[in-house]
Order: sequence, then C-alpha cells, then structure tokens
Amino acid sequence: MPSSTRTDEAVEPAVRTPVRTGGAPGRRRVAKRATPYLLIAPMIGTLLLVLGYPLLDMVLLSFKDMTRKELFSGESPAWVGLDQYRAVLSDGFFWVVVARTVAFAAVCAGLTMLGGLGFAMLLRTVSRWVRVIIVGVLVAVWAMPFMVAASVFRWLTDADYGVANWALGELTGSDFRGHNWFNNPWEGYAVIVAVVVWGAIPFAAITLHAAVVQVPPELEEAARVDGARGPQVFRHVTFPMIRPLFVVVAALSAIWDFGVFSQIWLMRGGQPERDYYLLGVYSFIESFAVNRYSAGAAIAILTVLLLLVGSAVYLRQILRTGEVE
Repeated sequence: MPSSTRTDEAVEPAVRTPVRTGGAPGRRRVAKRATPYLLIAPMIGTLLLVLGYPLLDMVLLSFKDMTRKELFSGESPAWVGLDQYRAVLSDGFFWVVVARTVAFAAVCAGLTMLGGLGFAMLLRTVSRWVRVIIVGVLVAVWAMPFMVAASVFRWLTDADYGVANWALGELTGSDFRGHNWFNNPWEGYAVIVAVVVWGAIPFAAITLHAAVVQVPPELEEAARVDGARGPQVFRHVTFPMIRPLFVVVAALSAIWDFGVFSQIWLMRGGQPERDYYLLGVYSFIESFAVNRYSAGAAIAILTVLLLLVGSAVYLRQILRTGEVE
C-alpha cells in the first residue's frame, strides 16, 4: 500500500493538464486593434450627429415636393419619389452648371497647386529671416475671413475707384475708367478665381514646403554630379518624392473649390447672375430664392455624389501612401 501511494504521487504530475497562458497576450492583441477605433469613435459620433441628421433630412426632402405653402402651414409635403431628380437631370441648365463647376474647380486647383509649389520651392532657397516673413504673410492670408478677402478684391476691381482699372490704364495707356469686370463672365470669373486661389495658396505652399524639406539632399546632389540641371533634378528626384502629398493636396483643393459658394455670393453682393451659378450657388438659389426647396435639395445631393468622386481619389491616395510607408 505505501509503495502504491508513492507511485500514484510520482505519476500525478505527468498526467496533470497543462495551464494555458495565451489568454493575456490574446486580449492585448484585441485591445491593441480596438484602440484606434475607440479613439476615433467620439469624432465619428459627433460627425454623425452634426452632419448625419441634416444630410438624411435633406435626402428625404429631395423625394418630396416642399413649397412655401407647406413651409408656412406646417403641412407634410407630398411624396413624389424621383420626380425632383428627373426634373433636375433633364434640365439642360443643370448640366451647364455642372460643366462650369468642374472647369472652375480644375482651374482653381491647378493654379493653387502651381502657386503653392512655387512658394514651397522658394521657401527652400531663401534665408531664414526671409522664410519667416513669407510664412507669416501666408498664414495671415490663410487666416483672413472670406468676407474680408472679398471686400478687398471688390475694392481692387471697383468700376469707379478700383486700383486694377487705374493700374491697367497706366500700364497700357488705355482708358479703363468705369470698366465693370463682371459684365463679361470671363473677366468676372478671373476675379473670382483670383480670390479663391489667393486664399488657397498658403495651405498648399506650407504643406508642400514641409514635404520638400524632407527630400534627402544627397539624392539631389548625386543627380547634379551626374550632370542633371535644376529642372531635371526637380522632375526626376524632388517631385517623385513629394508626389503622394502633392496628389493629396491637389485632391483636397479640387474638393474645396468644387463647393465654392461664399466668394461668388460676396463678390456679387448676394445677387449673382445666372452666368455665375456654380452648383453650390444654384442649389441655394433654388431653395431660398425660388422657394423650390425639394429641387434645391436634389441639386445638393447630386453635388455631394459628385464630390464623393473626388473624395474617392483622395482616400485612394491616402491608402496608397500608407501602403508605401
């Protein structure tokens, strides 16, 4: 009996079930994966609360026929389904406004990126105190409200007292007194584009400058040793290094310029002519000037869908940049 007891005691540790120790590391991995989502959850919730409900309400409004009668009486507007979208999409003027908006956004974004890249390269070459002054001016321009910028440009292009008319008269010898820049839509859009680009260049310049200074000088110096000149160094060395960020900033600029409203509204004194309708202005006019609230909502929804195309390009480039890194 005693020997049997000792044998069982000796065998017992060999048949004992091993303790699993992988639970804690597994929980840590789950917590690590969930942490980014938990950190971003408050922002997503705020966006859904602030933007989600108005967007959903606007979508529902676009399927109804809301007029001034329903607005003041409190009656529920009639449900018309896709009639508002059919009416908008079959209107030739809508497609004119779409084409005009796309062209306007492309021109503004192109000029913004060209000017921003030029300033970024300039900031790289000037001395430190000059760089500080230029950056300070750019930040001041970026911080200036749209209303102030529009007032400045309206004064510059004023038909009677505008500095632009006086300067052109002095330079060309022609008489520009009383010249109204907005009688001709091409000239009017040139002024509006100048307002938009003037306010957008600082963001592009400072962002691209941050990318340019990260380009290793050794690569550029090696290209110069191999016989490359300045433009060739920029084309084959500098620009490929900053291309991902350049595309991101260009996509953001195009998205912002696609939804321009304030500059046009302020430059035209709150009464823009049909020649100056972009999608944002068109939607606002249809909703609050013509009182076709559902039609304006349909135009706004179509504008959002078009903006999603630009957003897809932006997100795709962001993901590609993350994969490269």
